[in-house]
Amino acid sequence: MIIIPARMASNRFEGKVLADINGYPMVIATAKRVRNLAPVLIATDSEEVIDIAEKFGFDAVMTSKDHKSGTDRINEAAQKMNLSENEIVVNVQADEPFIEPEVVKKVIDKVKDLKDKEDFVMVSCYKKISPIFANDPNHVKVVTDHQNNAIYFSRSKIPYDREEHLEYFGHLGIYSFTVKSLKEFCSLPPSPLENIEKLEQLRAIYYGKKIAMVEVESESFGIDTKEDLQRALEIFKK
Repeated sequence: MIIIPARMASNRFEGKVLADINGYPMVIATAKRVRNLAPVLIATDSEEVIDIAEKFGFDAVMTSKDHKSGTDRINEAAQKMNLSENEIVVNVQADEPFIEPEVVKKVIDKVKDLKDKEDFVMVSCYKKISPIFANDPNHVKVVTDHQNNAIYFSRSKIPYDREEHLEYFGHLGIYSFTVKSLKEFCSLPPSPLENIEKLEQLRAIYYGKKIAMVEVESESFGIDTKEDLQRALEIFKK
C-alpha cells in the first residue's frame, strides 16, 4: 500500500498540500501519479483534506495532529488499516506531485528483494543533482557506503569536496518498509541528529538501522517553498 502523509501545517509553506498543480490539489496530483502501482491511502490531520480526497476518489484516514514526521503518520494509518506485519508500505510525500511512477516502483522492488532476508527493512532512493541543488538546504543530500546503504543525510552539501570534482546525490522523499519495520522505526525515540537537521530518516541511522538506497533517474523534486512550486510548474508545464 502507498500511504501519502498530508499535514496542513508547514513552517515554510502553509497549506502546501492543497496548492494548485495544473488544476489539482498537490496531494491529489501526487496520488494520481502513483495510483497504478498499489492501493493509495492519504493520511492527514485535516477534515478538508479528507473531503478533497473523497471528492477525487481516494481513500483517506484521519491521523493525529501531533506527529512530528510523515513516517510516524503513516505508521498510525497502517495500524488503523490493520495491515499485516509482512505487508509493504510506501511513504510517498504529498509534496512530490511530479514523481515518476517508475521511481516508486524501483523502491518497492528493492523492499520485495530484502523483506525475506533482513529483520529490519527500510528503503529509499537518490539521484544525481546539480550544484544548484547541492547548495540548497531545502534539498537533502545523502552519502552511501559500498553496499549502497545510507551513511548520512544532510541539508548541508556533503561530503566536502576539496578538489571540487565530486558528484552530489540528492535524496528523494520516498520510503518503503515492511509494516513490522515501520512499527519498529516509529517505536524508537526521536534522535538528536533528527532534531538538529529536521530529517526523520536520521533516526534510523542514529540507532544503527540500515537504510538501503537505490539510485534512480528523476526530474522531480520535493516542493518545500512557494519558490519551489513556481520552479516546478515552469519545469513541468503541460
